[in-house]
Amino acid sequence: MFKKFLLFSAAASSLWFGSCGRFVDGYETSPNEPTASTPALLLNVTQLQTFLTYSGGLARLANIFTQHQNGTDFQYADFAAFGIQPGDFDNSWENIYSGMLDAKTLIDNAGNSNPHYRGIGKILLAMNLGIATDVWGDVPYSQALKGEGTEGVLNPTYDSQESVIQSIQTLLSEAINDLNRPEEDNILFPDSEDMIFQGDIQNWIYTAHILKARYANRLSKRNPTASATEALAQLDAAYAAGLASSSTDCNAYFGAGGNENNQWYSFVFQERPGYMQMGKLFVDSLVAMNDPRISAYAAEDAAGSYSGTALGDIDQSTSTIGNYFAAANSKAPMVTYVEAKFIEAEAALRAGDANRAATAHNAAIIAHIELVTGATAPATYVQDNASETNSTITLEKIMFQKYLASFTQLETWTDWRRTGFPNLPMTPNARISAIPRRLQTPLTELNYNSSAPQIRDLLLPVWWDN
Repeated sequence: MFKKFLLFSAAASSLWFGSCGRFVDGYETSPNEPTASTPALLLNVTQLQTFLTYSGGLARLANIFTQHQNGTDFQYADFAAFGIQPGDFDNSWENIYSGMLDAKTLIDNAGNSNPHYRGIGKILLAMNLGIATDVWGDVPYSQALKGEGTEGVLNPTYDSQESVIQSIQTLLSEAINDLNRPEEDNILFPDSEDMIFQGDIQNWIYTAHILKARYANRLSKRNPTASATEALAQLDAAYAAGLASSSTDCNAYFGAGGNENNQWYSFVFQERPGYMQMGKLFVDSLVAMNDPRISAYAAEDAAGSYSGTALGDIDQSTSTIGNYFAAANSKAPMVTYVEAKFIEAEAALRAGDANRAATAHNAAIIAHIELVTGATAPATYVQDNASETNSTITLEKIMFQKYLASFTQLETWTDWRRTGFPNLPMTPNARISAIPRRLQTPLTELNYNSSAPQIRDLLLPVWWDN
């Protein structure tokens, strides 16, 4: 639908200026509306759209599915019971494709003369395309992102998820090549308009390698051995390039101004108070383990302790999301060192290297505790939870600890679909028989794209989930 909107807007603009030009002669250039987009401007806009995708409505829904949080009022109570309609996440679809279009424009605008900008654009395009395919399976890509053309562009075909993931890997490989080009090959250089890394190209290279490991690991069901081998190869490349800590995480950043706020803060505390509370399974797990991150994850409840709302309940006296993730200017994780270590643990275990799996698992837990709390991980917690060996490490342990560390992220739903861990109970008042494994085809696509598949079954697995 977004392509139709762009074409309609262009046509409307042409009609307006054609009929009313004599009223604006000499005043048609506004200093606040540049006629040509620069790589710097496009990078800024693309990152903002990506922040919206990674920490907006889809992230909230994923956290309800995985019982990190619970929907407790109005539409979000319906979501908690899996009462989801095709039009509920049209805005999320539109945001993703707006971000992809911005990224494609950045790539084209940067061209061969600015490979560092182009490489960042390819990473951002891959990040948005990855979310689209993880949530909806087959999605438009090869015929999408074209502002003009034939009916095939207005009604772009849906590419198979297998080919989309191959396209993601190609984009990321090209990005790494672009970013490794020497400075003298660039006319312009990313700087402060790069809200994530302020133009630090090495950090973007780390991000690309972690993303390549993420999407290799996506295929753990389709090709367990090859996916593990490729994921480990990409992580080894990142470590060899210097990846060593959470200081190089790819985060979404927000400001204290009213229109700059962290989206969890805006939704839970400003726009829709009462719609979401912490989930009972998640909070009870943290309390039982005496997890040092609990005060970062959750605010105290009405009784001054920590609690979550049970499945099927709408209790709003329980804990809400905590300040670390939901203060006005809290950052939101998108691609992180901790994720890399957990992917390493899972892939190494699948590849038969239990020693490496245990070491990576332990390192991931410690790194995340230190990141979130700003303090050394408590010795007792490390002894109980981050001291696995080759004889004690299991996939269930890896995925449970990743579940704890992936709070607020879409990855947690993806991981559950791939592995079945943690073992999540079924909500008692659900509208369907199991936890959703995808979203339906967006209503705007059903209405405006004749190529859109008629998928309404929330339980139909996407390709990599088979």
